[in-house]
Amino acid sequence: MSAADHAWTCFNVTIEDHVAHIQLKRPEAMNSMIREFWNELPVIVRDINDNARARAIVISSTGKHFSAGMDLAVFGGGGSTSASQAADRWINAEQQRHHILWLQNCFSCLDEARAPVIAAIQGGCIGGAVDMTSACDIRYASADAFFCIQEINIGMTADVGTFPRLCKLIPEGWVREMAYTGRRMPALKAKEIGWVNEVLPSHEECVAHALATAREIASKAPLAVTGSKVMINYARDHTLKDGLDYIAVWQTGMFAGPHMGEAFKARAEKRDPDFPDLQPLKHGM
Repeated sequence: MSAADHAWTCFNVTIEDHVAHIQLKRPEAMNSMIREFWNELPVIVRDINDNARARAIVISSTGKHFSAGMDLAVFGGGGSTSASQAADRWINAEQQRHHILWLQNCFSCLDEARAPVIAAIQGGCIGGAVDMTSACDIRYASADAFFCIQEINIGMTADVGTFPRLCKLIPEGWVREMAYTGRRMPALKAKEIGWVNEVLPSHEECVAHALATAREIASKAPLAVTGSKVMINYARDHTLKDGLDYIAVWQTGMFAGPHMGEAFKARAEKRDPDFPDLQPLKHGM
């Protein structure tokens, strides 16, 4: 069953024109990230990714705020322990490390998805929502949007992806200022420093712009798009020399002459190109 056919607690999912739209749907709770959120998001994204259900993904939200971040009830979760283990803080710390890694992977699935992921952000993008949107490929914001590394305001260090990713997206000085102070950064300043690509007047226009960009991406050759994402991520995480070598290896195996031929032919014939979708991934035998 497709993720679009399932009734989720925290999300609505639709797939149309090769674009998957994942929408947070708990506006009455400022779309806080309850336990169901963390369990549902990676299942949804991996279904879309593994089964090649879409060529681009848009994540948007509902209500006044994109998300208030992790729900307080989630803090301290990580599984049951025996009485003897509960008294051993080192044993507990080892377990907590794995719990944090699990939370990180809930957003890493966006970074690792074969299809580009676009976030459309309105109102507050707070705490865990910064972690989530920093794992997306492209971010758009409405004029009322603001960003806040909220963790410092509740006495903790952000740990689900903010620092490793944000330090690659914006100047380090801005990461430090926001991390140390917990101040809000408005959308226009976020655009100025490269955190978001564009600021739109309203929430509705922001979502529409994200969907339009996703449809444009979906019209391109899927193999070329996913190849571009793989190369950009690899370049981000490796040296220049390694990046050049990897693209050479990629092209040796996946340079798709017929896809290029279809692109040229469609342009000459003034029609939309017809590219093959990526294949579903194989898990097991």
